[in-house]
Amino acid sequence: MLNLFEPLFDIPTAYYGALLGVGFCVYYLFEVVKTPMLVCANGPFRSFLEEHVPLVRNKFWPTLWCFESRAQTIIASILRSRILPPIHYRREILTLSDGGEVALDWAEKGCSTTSPIVIILPGLTGASQAEYIKCLVSSAKKVGIRCVIFNNRGLGGVELKTPRMYCAANSDDLSEVIEYVKKIHPHVPLAATGISMGGLILGNYLAQQGVMARGKLKGGFLISVPWNVFAATKNTEENYFNLMLNKYLASTLRKNLQRLHYSSETGMFDVDIDTILKSQTLREFDSHFTVKQFGYKDVEEYYSNATIHDKLHLIDVPLLCLSAADDPFQPLQAIPVKEISETKNVAVVVTSRGGHIGFMEGMWPVKEEQYMGKLFSQFFTALFTTGFDCQM
Repeated sequence: MLNLFEPLFDIPTAYYGALLGVGFCVYYLFEVVKTPMLVCANGPFRSFLEEHVPLVRNKFWPTLWCFESRAQTIIASILRSRILPPIHYRREILTLSDGGEVALDWAEKGCSTTSPIVIILPGLTGASQAEYIKCLVSSAKKVGIRCVIFNNRGLGGVELKTPRMYCAANSDDLSEVIEYVKKIHPHVPLAATGISMGGLILGNYLAQQGVMARGKLKGGFLISVPWNVFAATKNTEENYFNLMLNKYLASTLRKNLQRLHYSSETGMFDVDIDTILKSQTLREFDSHFTVKQFGYKDVEEYYSNATIHDKLHLIDVPLLCLSAADDPFQPLQAIPVKEISETKNVAVVVTSRGGHIGFMEGMWPVKEEQYMGKLFSQFFTALFTTGFDCQM
């Protein structure tokens, strides 16, 4: 019997390597490289995107050596943090109605006083120097769009003035920021972008405001938004690698809360800080802190309020979203494809790969302008220059 396999032993090892290489290339070309799925109801908004945003029609070529979801998520962050230089902002401290303060960081170099403005909301613990923010600001600068980064309370180097932070379901602070920017720039087109949890805040704002938002924002753009918070937390607790991402974010929240709490002699928050600092996952942190901060009965009630997959029909301004089918927080089966396909004002571009805020493309993804930045600039350039109105 062994005699049948003896000829195989005489084949040089290089041939096996070449065969594996060919197999990998075939897999990459047919299973990895795909045209993104564009989900949107037939109507003016879908036609607008197909005509004015070329990326929705082009294939997405994930980085050949790094297209696994967690690798895209982590390595994209590491590479951008080293490639993209710090952004020099003009900082403005905005005092809110309850006495709290937030930092608005303006990226406006090279822009005119009439240049359109995009408000950017970072993710869970992000601020204006986050690598994905710099990616968007770099793309905006090339097309003459001003950006203002809205740093949540206690982030961006600003200390808390009141014992209140932020959460995914509450858009009160965002509403005040939008009103302020509209007041100082009344005749300038304004839009907004939210990344991850920032996308939840923006999505909830648009759903709560409904038709009223049309008088304030030309449109919105969400990146890697966890549409269904229940599914997002479940997905990040299911296996070892996803759980490590969950625990890392929870540890960042704990450290930030600890710093803010002990910034005053008596402690900033009236909470059981020792129990909160033992939280190992996002769900535990939300149960021990966020729920109590914002008056929810339990974490289920908070997540129900924070989720936006069931609120899309309330959104009345053009909203483009970018998600990856392999996002460890919100994979394809958790993206509300059916709901979006029936919504004329909301569209989602779903790439086959990309992870969470990854979307690395090309053999060596070291360029300042990357996929999500290109989609950002194409969408907003078209939105600001064509006079598109989704109600037409």
